[in-house]
Amino acid sequence: MSAQFKAVIWDFGGVITSSPFEAFNRLEAERGLPRDFIRRVNAANPDSNAWALFERAEIDAATFDAMFAAEAEAAGHPLEGSAVLAVLAGAVRPAVVTALDRLKGDGYRLGCITNNVPAGHGAGMARSSDVQDELERIFARFEHIIESSKAGIRKPDPAIYLMMCEALGLEPQACVYLDDLGINCKPAAMLGMHAIKVTSGDQALADLAAVLDLPKGWPLN
Repeated sequence: MSAQFKAVIWDFGGVITSSPFEAFNRLEAERGLPRDFIRRVNAANPDSNAWALFERAEIDAATFDAMFAAEAEAAGHPLEGSAVLAVLAGAVRPAVVTALDRLKGDGYRLGCITNNVPAGHGAGMARSSDVQDELERIFARFEHIIESSKAGIRKPDPAIYLMMCEALGLEPQACVYLDDLGINCKPAAMLGMHAIKVTSGDQALADLAAVLDLPKGWPLN
């Protein structure tokens, strides 16, 4: 076990599951929309748009549907918010789940900080009971979970990372943090965490193994 790091804190969608942006791109292709159109809508007015309000549980799904549709129309294309929510379930990355088990067995403490909406766990908001059960089993591996829709605060607000450190009773310098968005990694790093920007499951695990001085091929070796 690393002498420096005591905990590994994970984002959910795009890290433990495949990126929701992949699902967004598929929806855009199906609807004939420009690639990354949904991301651009969600990036406009990032603290007060429909996506931000829904992730903080300040509006319900029906209000999100209407607000997002208005924002999309203003951005130049029709798209209802309900269609965006319907594609959010991401595919679980089995090797990452194996890594959670190996880390826990080696004495590392596990946390999860996820921006989500009030419809399920993680950025993947699974609708089917089978998938939801699988996600619940994954969430059971974490010692502490902070969901934006329950905490009323979302990344990249530095306070959400400090909430996790307080819950774990650790200083930021004792934590590794993984997220697929650089904007979310930046505040973690500024607080003193070792932040890893995730671009793929293999890359995330290789970088984590290097930080924790684990053997090549971990966690599958």
